[in-house]
Amino acid sequence: MSRRLLAALAGLALAAVFAVSFYRDRTQPQEYSTTWWDLFDTVTVVTGYAASEAEWQAQTDALYADLLRCHQLFDIYARYDGLVNLADVNAQAAAGPVAVSDDLMALLQFGKEAYDATGGACNIAAGTVLSLWHDAREAIQAAQAATGESAADDSALRALLPDGAALAQAAAHMDIDSLVLDEAAGTVFFADPQLKLDVGAIAKGWALERAAQAAEARGLESALLNAGGSVRAIGTKPDGTRWTAGVRGLDEAYPPLAEVTLEPGQSLIVSGDQERYFTLDGVRYHHLIDLQTRQPARYCRQIAVLGQDAGWGDALSTGLFCLAPEQGAALLDSGGTPGAAALWAFEDGSIQTSPGWPGQTG
Repeated sequence: MSRRLLAALAGLALAAVFAVSFYRDRTQPQEYSTTWWDLFDTVTVVTGYAASEAEWQAQTDALYADLLRCHQLFDIYARYDGLVNLADVNAQAAAGPVAVSDDLMALLQFGKEAYDATGGACNIAAGTVLSLWHDAREAIQAAQAATGESAADDSALRALLPDGAALAQAAAHMDIDSLVLDEAAGTVFFADPQLKLDVGAIAKGWALERAAQAAEARGLESALLNAGGSVRAIGTKPDGTRWTAGVRGLDEAYPPLAEVTLEPGQSLIVSGDQERYFTLDGVRYHHLIDLQTRQPARYCRQIAVLGQDAGWGDALSTGLFCLAPEQGAALLDSGGTPGAAALWAFEDGSIQTSPGWPGQTG
């Protein structure tokens, strides 16, 4: 074989190697990240991999549309043209059955299941009680912002707190059985005219799970969805490594409490007293209300739930936060919530975990 022919063949071989390498580089999934600020009153970040920026944009556009629909559908404070949402249901369902979408019906049915599973600690029919605390929080935070928290008149602010009589009266109208769902007709009716729904305990996790499932069906293979600390994994990273999620410290000065590796489809949902709160007379009043005492729950500072469904993780994180730890542990042991494990963080910095939490036995 001539030297010229050998050189030509070598050149062809090098060109083939370069072409294969170039093709691999172009088709190797790249990492992207997208942030949204207008969903469920929190910051939502999606990080993942796609073959191209155009593919990533198409996937995240569809994901955003799914989450935005849920955000509007489950909103109890605002109404939207062309959409019957929970604000409409709260305003109209006492007068007669209200026709709702399949998505809204499914969420409310899940809310009833969550009530049963948590012994009523997670109750979407508790809007009468929760609205008293919501209104008090809004008024007190506004007053403190106007004058400065340290300069605010605590005696005047104290008068804005819900009193025991008002809370007791409101609690008489949170019977989950007064929420009448007719699946065949697709309607919602309030047997108690004063019933009021508030799905804040389940809506974000439920929406995150359904949106993740829809994205998987559209072909999204690798992503981590994080909606204000509610995290759901889609697949793994392209090299096969798992996504990870953390449980932050009780306050900014505290180190993270834990980091967990998420299997495909797993979620980590965290509830705590660090968001949506005000401080009065040295007491932190947060948004997670113990429906037995009708006061902000004081059993722990934070709880994280690791499981196979973000909707159940959301419901359990609320329910367990509003139960004594021994009651919560018994609930997890009962078998009604298979595959879920929890971590409790307490005021003194100690933690407690249930069986099934990574690296722990109890």
